[in-house]
Amino acid sequence: MSRIGVAFSGGLTATEIADCAERAEALGYESAWVAEGHGGDQFAILAACALRTRRIRLGTAISSVFVRTAPTIAMAAATVDELSGGRFVLGLGSSHRVQVGPEHGVEYARPLDRIRDTVAIVRTLLREHDVSHAGETVRIERFNLWFRPLRGELPVYLSALFPKMLELTGEIADGVILTRSTLATAAAARARIAAGAARAGRDAAAIEITSLLPASVSSDRETALAAARPGLAFYAGFFPRYNRLLAESGFPEEAAAVARAWAAGDSAGAARAVTDDMIAATGIAGTAAECRDRLDAYRDAGLDLPIISPFARGPDAKERFLAAIEASAP
Repeated sequence: MSRIGVAFSGGLTATEIADCAERAEALGYESAWVAEGHGGDQFAILAACALRTRRIRLGTAISSVFVRTAPTIAMAAATVDELSGGRFVLGLGSSHRVQVGPEHGVEYARPLDRIRDTVAIVRTLLREHDVSHAGETVRIERFNLWFRPLRGELPVYLSALFPKMLELTGEIADGVILTRSTLATAAAARARIAAGAARAGRDAAAIEITSLLPASVSSDRETALAAARPGLAFYAGFFPRYNRLLAESGFPEEAAAVARAWAAGDSAGAARAVTDDMIAATGIAGTAAECRDRLDAYRDAGLDLPIISPFARGPDAKERFLAAIEASAP
């Protein structure tokens, strides 16, 4: 059976996400992931999913190292891991400057060092139940757990888009969470991860390559593409890092047009600047058969685990999520 995951990044209630995770498990999905952002408390949602499922892996995609402290992340991760019987994966990332400061009132600085410190603290706490840490960005005099985690070691995946973070993944992580990948992304990422792993004396082949892939399914391709357009416009317009990613993925003129429209407050214009080719190259959109073919193409291109990430808002959001889950099932 082909491996596949599903990710949730808003649009559904916590109960609806748990319903979808339960259905995904029944269909053979190997993992379900919950974003942070504005969609609800990810660890609480994953705890609900843990109590509704028995087999499927459960992960954060991702938890920001800036808006939660490292000990808080460690406790939350250990809690969901215990409730799920050892099925939790901790996905960590730096989030975005345009979110961390304006939305959370937290200084965004030295993201790679912050991730390195956070991973070290989390791993020490889970393993030894007590930590003191004098890092580059985080200093903790002492923190100890008042409970014993189910597992002393949890898989840690890092969200990475560009060379430095990919190489850090190779140095310290068990997997990478890419996003909006093209068919060329996995091979390029694997090379950077291997460079980091070599410096740390680690086996790069043991590091899992995953990617969040926006998914839009409909009875006809045009409707699926239209439904995916606003989501890509938002990501390319609001987040400079994703705009750069799209430009480097072969769409520099289109990414620039989206950014200009978004900066002018013209969200409709930003959506119009998103081409069908941009959507098709960086995700999954079309009929059920077309989506399954596209998933196979990603696997053939070197992606260990494709993770569909449906984008849906409004009263029919759950039905649209379920439609994507059913269509992409292994």
